Parts: sequence; structure tokens; C-alpha cells
Amino acid sequence: MAKRKTPKETLLNIYKELYNEFGPQGWWPVTRKNSLIPEYFKGKRSESQKFEIMVGAILTQNTQWKPNVEKAIEQLNRNGLMDIDRILAVSHDELCRCIRSAGYYNQKAERLRTLAQFLKKISIRQLEKCETQKARMLLLNLKGIGPETADSILLYALGKPVFVVDSYTRRLLQSKGLIDGSENYDDIQRLFMNNLSLDAEMFNEYHALIVQHGKMMAGKRSSHFSALGSEKKQRFK
Repeated sequence: MAKRKTPKETLLNIYKELYNEFGPQGWWPVTRKNSLIPEYFKGKRSESQKFEIMVGAILTQNTQWKPNVEKAIEQLNRNGLMDIDRILAVSHDELCRCIRSAGYYNQKAERLRTLAQFLKKISIRQLEKCETQKARMLLLNLKGIGPETADSILLYALGKPVFVVDSYTRRLLQSKGLIDGSENYDDIQRLFMNNLSLDAEMFNEYHALIVQHGKMMAGKRSSHFSALGSEKKQRFK
């Protein structure tokens, strides 16, 4: 009888399989100098790009990155609003207009202002120097920032070794028999962080790969249901 794999072995195997299939993802997408649209690429992020990641983490709540958040970030860039002071100075209506494509724009405009006010008190550099759990607690204390958004900021903007959990992560782990679906966010996060090295670069790549896999599977399901719908229409003509 084959020896049952440990959670660590299974998680590492999933990572290797995904990496071999999709390759490096270059997350989090940010806007290069003299550009307006965020791109995926590997490399160090500037302080303004780290702020853009934080903005993106809020804008992507309950919506798709492409095209919704991408359009919102482009509009913020076009209007010179990808800046802490300018977000605080601009009118609520103008900020809403720029981020309308991301949905829930009234809520998200308020959340962006809350983030900007927070960063006026505690800078990005100061946050980077904070112990991970302290930085996480500070972010979670902000209205409208939950665990997934906070951890996205910690990992992708601040380079902290925390694993981001989302619906794609939950679905994949269930399909592999690592969870049964009753686990909460923290339970799933601990599964990764207790079984893998606390490596921000690996966590960055792993989560990005899970999202890419999830999007691919969602696309396949959508195509399948579209085909079924077409088949039914043909039958009942």
C-alpha cells in the first residue's frame, strides 16, 4: 500500500504542478513609470507602486481584476490620484467616478480615504519594519479591510510572509482532500504556514498560481455550461 502523503508533501506537489503548468506570474501587477495600466512583472516595487498594490487590494474586493480593477487604476493614474495626499484632497464624487468600474464605488472610495489617512500616520516604510502580526492587526483595525485584503497588502506590498486565502484556494484544497470545506480563513492559512517555509516569495508565487488555476477552471466550467445550454436549445427547437 502506498504511503499517504503528508500535508506538507501535498502542498509542495501542488505548487510544483502549478508552477510547471503556468510558470512565474509576476504578481502583484503594478503600473510602470510613464505608463497608466498595471502590468505583471517580476522585480522590486517602488514605494508608489506599493501604495498602488494597497489600493488594488481594496478595489479588487468582490470584483474581477480584469477589466474592472484595471480600468479603475488606469483612471486613478490618468487623473493623478494614485497618491496618498491627492486621494485625501479630491472630492468624494470625483474619486467615485474614477473607480466606478470596480463596483461598490462609494464604499471603496471611503476605504481608500481611510487607508490614505492611516498611511499619513504610519508610513509604508514604518509598516515594513513592523513585526508581521502587529502590521496585520493595524490593517485589520481599518474599516473595510478584512483578512484577505490585509494579507494581500502584507504579502504583495510589504513583502511579509503571510499566505493569502481566497475562494480559489478553498476550492483547490477541497479537490485535493486537504480540507473538507468547514474550515475558516485562519484554519486554511495555518495549513500553509505550518507546513511550508515562511517564504514571502514562494507565498507570493503560490497564491498567484492558485488564482491562475482557478480562473482557468472557471473558464472551463463556463464553456461547459455554455455548451450544455446550446445543446438544450437545439433539442427543444
